[in-house]
Amino acid sequence: MRIGQGIDAHRFAEGRRLILGGVEIEHPQGMAAHSDGDVVLHALCDALLGAAGMGDIGRHFPDSDMTYAGIDSRILLRDVVNRLHRSNLSVHNADITIVAQRPRMAPHIEAMRANIADDLQLTADRVNVKATTTEQMGFTGRGEGIAAFALVLLNE
Repeated sequence: MRIGQGIDAHRFAEGRRLILGGVEIEHPQGMAAHSDGDVVLHALCDALLGAAGMGDIGRHFPDSDMTYAGIDSRILLRDVVNRLHRSNLSVHNADITIVAQRPRMAPHIEAMRANIADDLQLTADRVNVKATTTEQMGFTGRGEGIAAFALVLLNE
């Protein structure tokens, strides 16, 4: 078995949609990013790639490549899963934490879990998504952006 962790954070930007865990969430701002800015899926991709010893998301999908401009991060996640399978690795489980003061995540958690489980080719009971605030401390607490942390376990 192999374990990996991933972390991602983006600041809010005007004129962008907020996509987290592949779910569009109504909010006046989205994430500033080259892709769709889905910090949840970016952290998850980094955790998967790290556990596999394959580097990080920026190595495989660089922001200098216009191919990835505005891309749906679920496409990136599915690509990472295919890379794992080609290396005879499979995902055992994933645990993800979203750090955001706003918007409220609870109404969207189950849809995120379903998307992620589908993309990882797992049952939903092997995917956990949770959220926390930082009690108004730091950049997430001041409402400047959102961060996500992911842990995964891979089977060889």
